[in-house]
Amino acid sequence: MLFTDRTDAGQRLAEALRHLEGEDPVVLGLPRGGVPVAYQVARALGAPLDVIVVRKLGVPYQRELGFGAIGEGGVRVISDDIVRRGRLEQADLASVEQAEAAELTRQAHRFRDGRPRLELAGRTAIVVDDGIATGATAAAACEVVRAQGAARVVLAVPVAPPDAAQRLRDAADEFVCLSSPFGFAAVGEWYQDFSQTPDDEVVSLLARAADGTDAETDTDAGAADADVAEEVAIDACGVRLTGDLNLPAGAKAIVMFAHGSGSSRHSPRNRHVAEALNRAGLGTLLFDLLTPAEEANRANVFAIETLADRLTDATEWLRGRAAVPIGYFGASTGAAAALRAASSPDADIGAVVSRGGRPDLAGPLLAGVRAPTLLIVGGNDPQVLDLNRAAEAALRCESHLEVVPGATHLFEEPGALDQVAELARDWFLGHLVG
Repeated sequence: MLFTDRTDAGQRLAEALRHLEGEDPVVLGLPRGGVPVAYQVARALGAPLDVIVVRKLGVPYQRELGFGAIGEGGVRVISDDIVRRGRLEQADLASVEQAEAAELTRQAHRFRDGRPRLELAGRTAIVVDDGIATGATAAAACEVVRAQGAARVVLAVPVAPPDAAQRLRDAADEFVCLSSPFGFAAVGEWYQDFSQTPDDEVVSLLARAADGTDAETDTDAGAADADVAEEVAIDACGVRLTGDLNLPAGAKAIVMFAHGSGSSRHSPRNRHVAEALNRAGLGTLLFDLLTPAEEANRANVFAIETLADRLTDATEWLRGRAAVPIGYFGASTGAAAALRAASSPDADIGAVVSRGGRPDLAGPLLAGVRAPTLLIVGGNDPQVLDLNRAAEAALRCESHLEVVPGATHLFEEPGALDQVAELARDWFLGHLVG
């Protein structure tokens, strides 16, 4: 599993924690990198967010070996066994603890910006980090949270090595980990963007959660006040798909592109159409329905059921990012996948456009499509034109067949692709927005 960034990891982790919504939990992020992940979890669960500041107490002559940990509120967790085996003097322990206590106080004050710590007594506490290396800090955080009075402790992380994951199952009442890959070397290798989280970002996220302004920053494309352009990773039917999400400021709808045989999200034809939609204020998501390895097998591009299932999963992922109408733009075999996905009784797709598509491959499911559908075919593509005429006759929804004169299957003739873009733009604006 590979996460785009901590925001993506937090949104995925939140889905795995939905069962805790009814427990009125408190979400606690481990600084610094755990806070952006925890922010997404807290927002999804409608839970308050705080930071859990823990300082490990390291043996003076071997700092990486912890003999205990301290937390706010005077919480002190000491391993008597390590103290005894290390023959540690009380004066040495006190010196380490004094230095770490000063740093703990500084961090807590800096991160909260003067706000009081959330009380945990009798609550379910969800401790969140961006990943686990050894697990020592996470385990210490769970002990501190329990000592602060939490009735139930849940430890949640996107990724951890199998051995640490096994150990941490005993540190909390519940351990949630999205991935425990073998060959684990470092947390950062499982993120596309694992840049350092600055103190200012931690302070900002905690402040937004505390004063309620996080509700205004939901990834509702209709409320966005700035353009968004990012590469995203989508889990669909157990497969990781990569896509490019573009949301113009104030976008009122998003069009998902289902690419056809021999194509990908990098297709210049589909990107040409997507750019026209973006200029019209529509968001777009171009993503690959097949992995590079799957694309090597030509038969996979005709596995319409598989492609449609993945498109459906990706649609649900997108609904979690943007609460606006969604449309499908399908090309070649991707058009069949789009129509098959749109035929599901609970699909709730606002409009479909097919470019040089093979809607016939959706078979009898065409009759179940309810989304207004536009079929665009080149006038010099006679075989596909006949297939689209038959598909239009099978559709029971609002539909229209548009023939671009003189265009062949790939619409490579001068001005042909521009006509496709204009037709698609007007169809989506009329049925998704208008």
